[in-house]
Amino acid sequence: MEYRRLGASGFTVPALSFGTGTFAGRGEFFQAWGSTDVAEARRLIDICLDAGLNMFDTADIYSAGGAEEVLGEAIKGRPRDALIVSTKATFRSGEAPNQVGSSRYHLVSTVEKQLKRLGTDYIDLFQLHGFDALTPVEEVLSTLDLLVRQGKIRYTGVSNFSGWHVMKSLAAADRHGFPRYVANQTYYSLVGRDYEWELMPLGLDQGLGAVVWSPLGWGRLTGKIRRGAPLPERSRLHKTADAGPPLDDDYVYKVVDALDAVAAETGKSVPQVALNWVLGRPTVSTVIVGARNEEQLRQNLGAVGWTLTPEQVKRLDEASARPAAYPYWHQAGFAERNPSPV
Repeated sequence: MEYRRLGASGFTVPALSFGTGTFAGRGEFFQAWGSTDVAEARRLIDICLDAGLNMFDTADIYSAGGAEEVLGEAIKGRPRDALIVSTKATFRSGEAPNQVGSSRYHLVSTVEKQLKRLGTDYIDLFQLHGFDALTPVEEVLSTLDLLVRQGKIRYTGVSNFSGWHVMKSLAAADRHGFPRYVANQTYYSLVGRDYEWELMPLGLDQGLGAVVWSPLGWGRLTGKIRRGAPLPERSRLHKTADAGPPLDDDYVYKVVDALDAVAAETGKSVPQVALNWVLGRPTVSTVIVGARNEEQLRQNLGAVGWTLTPEQVKRLDEASARPAAYPYWHQAGFAERNPSPV
């Protein structure tokens, strides 16, 4: 397993990390992802650790806290300093008015509950799951600073922020001496390249490492989605497609055709090629992979240890290219002083 720095921090993380959205399976939405219990979670974590993957990502809203509970039970008894635990919070965690957002009240109470569910004294990487425009960034950052000083979290990051959300927060952190965000948990895949327009240049400039979620395009690059064929009987897309990134079928088929060709050349599977492409992009610190079972996990672990050729990358880039929004298409004409990040 390759290890990389998390953004501009001194902390290193494995190139692949394991996402626990499949743990517990509470509610219709997360049931469609998976329903891994504690015994199976222990087995999957064993496989991860054997491969050098020691970072496990979760969130308070995954199965209403159930994923954190299963992860906590599955890592119980293992050396804590050999593991990297990453989690997130901000979305609504209850019906009361203050059980939502990034206020001091909600973050402090949520982190305390997360520590109990995870059975740990500290969280290695804590990320805000979404931007809270109703709470001053100074309140958010001072709360995170307090939690860092208390030893309850060690590094901070964001997820699903716009570029200006990140920069407003980083400017406030610099102004007041609060810890800077070092991670951006972001959607990025061969069929979802919007990250490259603004957030990737920001990450390069400001030292945020990408922690990539859904690198297989919300399940569309598993190799099972084919032109002229129905969705596989067991696919989370049946239940969750509307909640994921919108994509037209012809575009997905075009990208899958290119992946098929490269997979045949490399002797790798379609998802392994898709994951390897993401791993080769600028700013990427770690790519989160999930798995319902041992077979899927071992397949995903096969995405590391080899490299696509420049010609193969070019073909995948061309197949997945999309028209840029303004001002990005205009900026592309000033590459002399405004170079592309890729």
